[in-house]
Amino acid sequence: MNGRQGDYPSDNEARAYLLKNQPACYIITYVVAMKSQDMDPRYRSLSSWLKERFGEPVRKIILDAGLGCPNRDGTLGFGGCVYCNARGSGAGAHERGILIREQVDRAIEFLSARYHCRKFIAYFQSFTNTYAEPSHLAKLYAEALERPEMVGLAVGTRPDCVPDEALNVLEDLADERLVWMEYGLQSVHPRTLKLINRGHGPEAFFDAVTRTRQRKILVVAHLILGLPGESVADMVETAIRVSEAGVEGVKLHPLYVVRSTALEQMYQDGSYRPLTESESLEATLAVLGALPPRTVIHRLTSDPHAEELVAPLWMLDRRGVRNRLLKEMGRKDFRQGSLRSAPVGHERRLEVKRSV
Repeated sequence: MNGRQGDYPSDNEARAYLLKNQPACYIITYVVAMKSQDMDPRYRSLSSWLKERFGEPVRKIILDAGLGCPNRDGTLGFGGCVYCNARGSGAGAHERGILIREQVDRAIEFLSARYHCRKFIAYFQSFTNTYAEPSHLAKLYAEALERPEMVGLAVGTRPDCVPDEALNVLEDLADERLVWMEYGLQSVHPRTLKLINRGHGPEAFFDAVTRTRQRKILVVAHLILGLPGESVADMVETAIRVSEAGVEGVKLHPLYVVRSTALEQMYQDGSYRPLTESESLEATLAVLGALPPRTVIHRLTSDPHAEELVAPLWMLDRRGVRNRLLKEMGRKDFRQGSLRSAPVGHERRLEVKRSV
């Protein structure tokens, strides 16, 4: 398998990668990633931060509540962001009729038996997990936290879909549990947000951050590396702006192309080229170097589904990509925050010939 434009993995190739790299239980991917992050001194990893806080390893459990997205159902727009397909980032548990309580029970049974862990974070990941009536959200969140092993709650959502009533629900829970919000900003640049059909501007993110932090709820920003038209300097500027807003954590997602998306069409007609692995490494280190050492890094690499991935295929080698990134950090004696006072000189822009 290679990453040349137009090369799709065959069904057999995709199946082989799934068997090798994506265990049947989707939550395992997070376990593998977190295990390799433990106590890495070159950046402040989520796993080490959680261990400091709770005194032992803590695992995240991905939950699928079946909530939708206002950028897909017509409230804000149709079709969603250019890189997102109808599946979103979910594991499909809701479609299979598995309730939140059962998702939690299954995950705890598996993880505690295999990894001997005793504490867990409930992570509502797929689509917009504040896109419902506050009473329904309160029921979902409470159900996820029923068991005593659940020590925290993470909620992924859009920054333009966080009414005060939803934040009030989370504020009540934060009195007794660790709670953080994960906001999908992706980029601070209005031109990029318009191009990717995000449906909101950067001001929505900064407003959501302000209102969330007023309630003592932690904030994690999702940033995508390699968006159409962006240079490394643009990505670094986004990192600087979110750090200035006071976010406690950041997730970095090098962009990839999946089937049945507008981005796939851009890739096929030549108006978008994804990052090479070396370019992704360069961008990751530049952004990480611009973030304060206090910022918790929740993710450094992407985790595409092999059966959906169009490009770049090098991302399927998740463990190898991560190992090479860490090796480069060691070779350069790199530390998170080490580039904060250095000038940004990267100006190569990713190819984009038309808007979507």
